[in-house]
Amino acid sequence: MNEPTDPLDDIPRLKTSTGDRRSHSQARATHELLQLADQCVKCGLCLPHCPTFQQARQEADSPRGRIALIQGWAGGHLAMTPTLAGHLDGCLGCLNCERVCPSEVAYGRIADQAKALRTAALPAPRRTLMRLALGALSNARLMGRFARVPRLYRRLGLARLAELLGLDRIHALRPYHRMATAMGAVARPIAPRNPERANIDLFLGCMGSAAEGRAVEATLKVAARLNLRICIVSPDTCCGAMFRHNGLPAEADAQRDACVRVHGERPLVGLASACIAELRGDPTLRDTLELCAFLDGVEWPQTLRIRPDRRRVLVHEPCSHRNQLGGNAAVHRLLKRIPGLAVAPMPPGQGCCGAAGTYLLRHPVMAEALLADLLAPVRLDTPDVIVTTNPGCALHLAAGVRKAGLDIAVLHPVELIAAALGPEP
Repeated sequence: MNEPTDPLDDIPRLKTSTGDRRSHSQARATHELLQLADQCVKCGLCLPHCPTFQQARQEADSPRGRIALIQGWAGGHLAMTPTLAGHLDGCLGCLNCERVCPSEVAYGRIADQAKALRTAALPAPRRTLMRLALGALSNARLMGRFARVPRLYRRLGLARLAELLGLDRIHALRPYHRMATAMGAVARPIAPRNPERANIDLFLGCMGSAAEGRAVEATLKVAARLNLRICIVSPDTCCGAMFRHNGLPAEADAQRDACVRVHGERPLVGLASACIAELRGDPTLRDTLELCAFLDGVEWPQTLRIRPDRRRVLVHEPCSHRNQLGGNAAVHRLLKRIPGLAVAPMPPGQGCCGAAGTYLLRHPVMAEALLADLLAPVRLDTPDVIVTTNPGCALHLAAGVRKAGLDIAVLHPVELIAAALGPEP
């Protein structure tokens, strides 16, 4: 009598870089990946909406092209060469393609699962190095301390000196110079704050102190004026998105589980749209609210005086807000509360500013090209302020604005609200 066969035995057992065969669990993950990828019919309706395809004009840099490459690799027909990896890693993860796909192909899941399989196939020392590097970037306490460096870099004139010496034009240093210069203007140390009878948690994430210090201060000010009892339980939690999108889902799940333990029993509000999207992936945190949507939905005291502001504001919509949170209409409604403020959406460019988490550090040429496209119409009709709800986008925009010599403030929307409310009566 023949033994029953496992259908996964028919999946090609791709060799890893160490020569070992894939485990049964990896074969199952490959099978699931191929099933997801097979839902793509290669219609091409995603092409006009893919920022990297619009820049590169190469099929391999489009969503359907990348899915085809993943199918070829996962099916055992293509080797994971540096060229193939370059096309896959060139994806921003913006998910514009998901939003317009008539077949509702889960491109984000496909990309993340393919990255996880690729990472699992790396030699153990490289995986360990990745974990350490991403662990440092997603460690709020460490990033809070690191934020002192950009402040000194800016205050001591080192940024200007680097530009005079041409160090900012060195390819390997350029993205770090740009981010350090932008981060130095917003970094603020953030400590736990727990006002009496607070019933709403404010999620800071790993970059709250380093990239959103001013916005956090503005949030606490606005909350006080609206009689909201918001607390910062712990500034040390991270949503896990950086790990997930870099091929380490187990570590991502562990970080999100830690958020559940800290925030799971209380209403949770966050400033960063990308963090909110990641947190909502857990059933316990599915009701997490983006700050502007939260403030737009609460009752404002009728006695509250809002000072006029005559500035022109462009509202940038991060990809995470547009494609994962359902759009940023609440930002526009919130800003319309300020008398005299002229608010308009920012021209979309190629659909992404190019920040995309760690993308702007790993792919600075593409990131800067996308930003230049986004800022081109802005340079012709300069606003006073650009607002955005994602810290990575804010830093990238601020660096681009500074490089272009434009006098534009890049803020979180809550900073405008806080300024319009004025000092405490």
